[in-house]
Amino acid sequence: MAYDIRAIYFDLGNTLRILHKIPEHQEAAKIKMAQLSGTDLEPQAFLDMINYRYEGYRKWCFKTEREATEQELFSQWLLPEYPREHILKNAKELAFQYRQTTGKRFIVPNGRTVIEQLHARGYKLGIISNLITSDEVPDWLEESGLKQYFDPVLLSCVCGLRKPGVEIFHLSSQLSGIPIEKIAFVGDNINRDMPGSKAAGCGLNVLYITPEKLSRHPMTDVNRPDAVIHRFIELLELFPGSPNVNEEFMIPENK
Repeated sequence: MAYDIRAIYFDLGNTLRILHKIPEHQEAAKIKMAQLSGTDLEPQAFLDMINYRYEGYRKWCFKTEREATEQELFSQWLLPEYPREHILKNAKELAFQYRQTTGKRFIVPNGRTVIEQLHARGYKLGIISNLITSDEVPDWLEESGLKQYFDPVLLSCVCGLRKPGVEIFHLSSQLSGIPIEKIAFVGDNINRDMPGSKAAGCGLNVLYITPEKLSRHPMTDVNRPDAVIHRFIELLELFPGSPNVNEEFMIPENK
């Protein structure tokens, strides 16, 4: 089978960026959230309440394949009994700090090298991510000097669409002007990223996962990737230069 890949789009969490637990960073974010909200609760009790309510919100997200804006998330789902105008004013920062309560995110090992070389090889690069913050990723791309490499950058809280729904993938194709069958998608979640990109018609579906984690998730016709990598740097072997693909990485259909 011949592949014609012009663009490579990435998931963010556990794909392009890796979460590191940093207790002092997480504690500061928890305190900041409580201060921003004006709550009378202790910071940990406040965070526990947010986490509980967020699980209800996530169920809605999974069911509808939609994402709320930061303002909608905090004013309607997480803090509906708090003064609305105050929450709306602080929603973006609340969402950012909520993300920080789980840790700090850093680019994957060899990430910059892979991004720069794939771009130099002629592939158009983009990001498609389920995310509750609208400024976090644009700010990170700007600060890290990576902004020039990614277009489009599709975040679920901005466009209102979520993976595994196909609409967010089709929107990426429309924005870039590249047919969906000429787009490769790289993600880490075999039960969310792969079904979504496959159903959308992406030309190549790449799973980035450890062998141990992959062994716990059987492949089916719905979630089977076209290729699997265990190290991010292997993308340079998989994509030697646009529009080519190294077919040695392809997974047999009966595997």
